[in-house]
Formats: sequence, C-alpha cells, structure tokens
Amino acid sequence: MSGNGLVSSIRRLINAEERLRTPGPFDHLRQQMNDISGDGGILKEVVQPGEGPPVPQNASVLIHYSGFLEYSDRPFETTTNLRYPRMMKLGRDVTLVGLELGLLTMQRGEFSRFLFQPQYAYGDMGCPPFIPPAAVVLYEVQILDYLDSGQVDDFIAMSPEEQNTVPLSTLLDVVNTVRSFGNRCFNQSRYDNAKDRYKQAMMLLGNRETQGDAEKERIRTTLLPLYLNLSLTELRLDSPHKALKYGNKALEIDSANTKALFRCGQAYLELHEYESAQGCLITAQAKKPFDSDINNLLRKVAICYKDSLDKQKDMYSKMFRDFRGK
Repeated sequence: MSGNGLVSSIRRLINAEERLRTPGPFDHLRQQMNDISGDGGILKEVVQPGEGPPVPQNASVLIHYSGFLEYSDRPFETTTNLRYPRMMKLGRDVTLVGLELGLLTMQRGEFSRFLFQPQYAYGDMGCPPFIPPAAVVLYEVQILDYLDSGQVDDFIAMSPEEQNTVPLSTLLDVVNTVRSFGNRCFNQSRYDNAKDRYKQAMMLLGNRETQGDAEKERIRTTLLPLYLNLSLTELRLDSPHKALKYGNKALEIDSANTKALFRCGQAYLELHEYESAQGCLITAQAKKPFDSDINNLLRKVAICYKDSLDKQKDMYSKMFRDFRGK
C-alpha cells in the first residue's frame, strides 16, 4: 500500500471512530420524537398538525414524502418534484412497513418526520446501491388527502342483494368517496378516468332498491352533482351530445340549477344550436345576473349567432343572384 493510501485509510478509520463518539443528526432528532411502535423501531415528530380523524386501514392516500440517510441532505427518493403525486393504496402500493404504520397515525394536512429502524425499512440487506445494509432512514411525510377506499372495496365486493341491505348512509359515503376519486382524476386532466368513476358512482345509486319517497329524494339529490360532473367531463372530452344529455338529466332534478343551465348552454354552443344556447343562458342569467362566466358565454353565443346568420344571408344572396343570372 502506498503512503497516501495508508494515510487515507487511517483518516477514514479516525472519522468513523469520531462519528461513533459524536452524536449524529439522527441522535439529535430522536430526542424530540415519540415512539409509536413501542419497540423504538418507529419514532415520530409532528411538525405541522393535521385535522380530522387519522388515516383508516386500507385507505388510498395522496402524500408527498422524501427519504434521507443520515449525514445526507439530499433525498434518496422524493415525490416533492411531482405536481400530481399518485394516489397510493395502503396494503398494496406502500412497500415500507414503517411508512404504512406511520401513515395510519397521521391526519389530513399533517406534516411529520419519522425515523425507521432497519426492520421497519429496508432490513439488514438494505437496497443497493442507494440504501446501505442495516440503515436507519428518515422520512418526511405530508398527507395531502386520503380517501376511505377500504370501505368502497368492501361494498363493491358485496352482491347486489347484500348492497341493498346496508344503510343508505353507507351507500352515500361510498358514492361520495368514488366521486372524490373522479374529482381527483378530473383535476389531473385524466378525463376518461374521471368519467369512469362518476359513472361507477351513478351505477351504485341506480342499483339501489329504494324504500319510500324520502330515500328516493336523497338518491336524486346525490345524483345531481354526478350529472353535473359528467356533463363537464364530456365537454372536456369534446362530446357535446353526451354533455347535453347529462345536463338535461340534472335539470330534470333541479330545473333552476344554474350550473346545469350553463353546461347545456356550453353544449348547445358546441353543437352550433345558438338559439337553444341563448335560451339556457338567459334563464341562468336571470338567476345569477352578475355571474361573469354566464355573461361572457352569453356574449360569445350572441357573436357566434350573428356570424352564423350573416353567413346564411350571404349564402342565400349568392343563391338568389345565381338564380337570376340563369
């Protein structure tokens, strides 16, 4: 071994010994963390509290997270660079035992730090080349949102007969969760996925054998936002005929609903049925005279209608001139 190589080896040994004697960053963190596993394997520090109940079993969670090794300020994995982190289902998509157990202690909006011992993280083998053997890892986690998809899974696994025996409130909870999935897809411009979710929720309501007028009314009330969601989604998918169909279904439930009237106005405009578009929008304007979206679309329809009439006039004039010329 050369002299320089020997000196480097000695320095590495000295540095390693100094690290063993000197408390490291994780040692300082441990002083302000709580043991949530009971064996010291998962330590937690709440940086920013959340609200509401903790994440339920088998939920689907929307999180930002970053994983760090000790003495490193750069994460070995992170989702913070993603505008739309994917929804992860507990028990399937979250592969670290410690992270899953930690998530079950968190509330919506919470930001926390976790220290995971190897048995709750990557084990004695680690995960080469990024995670060394028997590594303690730090995870910073923020719960953006979660959905109780476990309840949805249980409900869908039932037969139609069994579904009809559950309380209506349970069905409505399931439908609202499915609709929330649809809204999440819509906000990410995944319109086909959003449509599938909305139609699934609509089908679950349609399968219900209603008991009395009160239950029928609650189902109609729950169908209304689904029809509005589907109408807007079909507009995004350039399907004005389908958008109009769902807009009219919403109007059958609430004939004065301005969102439904606006959606129908948009659909009629795309179909070049300007008089029908004006009719819907004028009715909506009467309900909300200062709504800028309604007023702007009404002006756009008026311009398009005038252009259409002018083109028709020019066409008829040309036809008349050609006829006289003969």
